[in-house]
Amino acid sequence: MTSFNMPSMASSLLLPLGSTCGRTPSFTPPQSILVDKLRRIVVKVKSSDTRECTAMFNSNSRREFLGLALGVSGLFIHPLESKGAGLPPEEKPKLCDDTCEKELENVPMVTTESGLQYKDIKAGQGPSPPVGFQVAANYVAMVPSGQIFDSSLEKGQPYIFRVGSGQVIKGLDEGLLTMKVGGKRRLYIPGSLAFPKGLISAPGRPRVAPNSPVIFDVSLEYIPGLEADEE
Repeated sequence: MTSFNMPSMASSLLLPLGSTCGRTPSFTPPQSILVDKLRRIVVKVKSSDTRECTAMFNSNSRREFLGLALGVSGLFIHPLESKGAGLPPEEKPKLCDDTCEKELENVPMVTTESGLQYKDIKAGQGPSPPVGFQVAANYVAMVPSGQIFDSSLEKGQPYIFRVGSGQVIKGLDEGLLTMKVGGKRRLYIPGSLAFPKGLISAPGRPRVAPNSPVIFDVSLEYIPGLEADEE
């Protein structure tokens, strides 16, 4: 048996709260997975002028104490790491949430002569854009499976372009021309009106194959030129 003076921090871990060195403490080990190891610890209090506390351990006490300390710290570290690793992927902003998706099931589909199809998520109350006018629109572009490959919402500002002048794909041009400011629409764009050459996938984004159909959720925010004329 070897005795040595424990530092004050170690003593606070081994002695129950509220105990003093002037009397023999009543030590009740916690009922946990560490009970078997803690029961090997025998606390002996020496009465002296300095009221010095010492702990008596068996020949393996130092090694066991270090093992206990590491084990306790592991109980806190590993659950935190597991929790961080199990976080769900960040949700991407959308123009149509789960409630909207359910409502769209009952919205009639409109099909144009070009083959473009659309459903109105929300009818607008403002003017429709004339060909060649600038428009500010938000959009969420998806492949048929629903995976997003581009979005103005993630960029934090509407996309401004001249509608009907070939600055965007044909299906988006056509779909916006019959919308009104404040409206939201889901466009089902066939491959012939989408990306003839396809799109190279960005990291974490789905690839758009040449002439493959795509889906655009689009909202017409405002028409800068038209508003200026009305004022």
